[in-house]
Order: sequence, then structure tokens, then C-alpha cells
Amino acid sequence: MTERKSHSPVEREYVPGMGKHYLLPFYDVVSFVFGLRPVHQEMITLAGLRDGHRVLDVGCGTGNLLRATGKRHRGVELVGLDPDPKALARAGRKARRAGVRVRLDLGFAQELPYPDSSFDRVFSSLMLHHLDTAAKDALLAEVRRVLRPDGLLVLADAVHDEHGHGHRPMREHMHDNIGDAVSRRIAAAGFRVEPTRLTALRVGGRIGIEIARPTRPAS
Repeated sequence: MTERKSHSPVEREYVPGMGKHYLLPFYDVVSFVFGLRPVHQEMITLAGLRDGHRVLDVGCGTGNLLRATGKRHRGVELVGLDPDPKALARAGRKARRAGVRVRLDLGFAQELPYPDSSFDRVFSSLMLHHLDTAAKDALLAEVRRVLRPDGLLVLADAVHDEHGHGHRPMREHMHDNIGDAVSRRIAAAGFRVEPTRLTALRVGGRIGIEIARPTRPAS
């Protein structure tokens, strides 16, 4: 059974998971072709989940990572956030079919609608590059706010070299993903970041998985 609670965020533009709203029906097919399932499984393993943990997936899309997490860890509380109501509807249907209980909220990563220190783990899977530079920093600040002091951020996103190419509408955003730029940005937001774990997709280049813990405020 899926519990769903929706918010009514201020209307604003956002880039959907497939770049265009009309491509949403192909989201899961493309995820399979690109080989994202092993990436999600590695993220779940690296998160070190335990019963009772509260987990947030920021930019959850159609819920593939949430569903995989719930199937492996029945004793965790799952929350997904996304600005696309149609993607959330698909995520809800898929979770119900899998027998996974998840709360799905409509909202934006830059303004997480949750109290301080309310999650043990935060996932972000291939959504960071959809945001402009200021929004990336806002997201990371919000993640640090909602994570508990002993919490963990597990973030996966594309990694490019100086000659990497992205989709034309996102090319400027992709400049923030060159080399170790993602891990440096996370560290600058107040996290202690482990070395990036690189993995190759079946199609579409390389993914970097970042593991980061909030740093303690200076005394």
C-alpha cells in the first residue's frame, strides 16, 4: 500500500526526467537500456540502511530507486519528492504493484518541505544536472539541513571531461559536472565526501556516485 501526501508548491519551470514532458512514457525503458538498475543497487548498498531509517529520494521520478530500496529493506521509511505530478503518479502505481509503502510529495529540491534533521539517508539519482548552478547549491544546502548529524547523502550523477557533451538545453548545466566538480561542490556545502566511485553505463557514459556526511559545525 502506498501513502501519498501532496504539497502545492509555487509554480515554476523545471526540467523533467526525460528532458521533455511528452517523453515520460519512455522513462523506464530508457533507464533499463542505459543500465541504471545496477547503479541504484550500488547506491542502496552504499547507504548502509537499517530498520527504522528514514530515507528521502530527491527527484525520485517514477520511483525506480525507491521501489528497489523498499524491496531490499522492508523496515525503512521511504519518502520521494519530485516536481512532476505525472511521474509521481507512475511511481505510486509501481510501488503499489511491488507492495512497497512510500510517501510521495510534490515539490522542489531547492525548498525541501521537511523539518531539520528529519532523515537518516538522502538519495539523489541523476537529477543534479537538471538544475542550474544556484539551484544545485540550494539543493545541497537543503539536504544538509534535513539530514541528521550522523546521516548520509548518496548522490549519483553524470561525469564529463572537458570535451563531454550533454543535451543542448542542459549543456551549460553539464559544465558543473566536469571532472571532480560534483564532489567539490558537495564538500563546499558542508559535507565530508568520500572518493568518487565511477561506473560506466551500458549506454551514455560514466556515472559518479558520491558518499557524503555532514560536517560538524565549528565549535
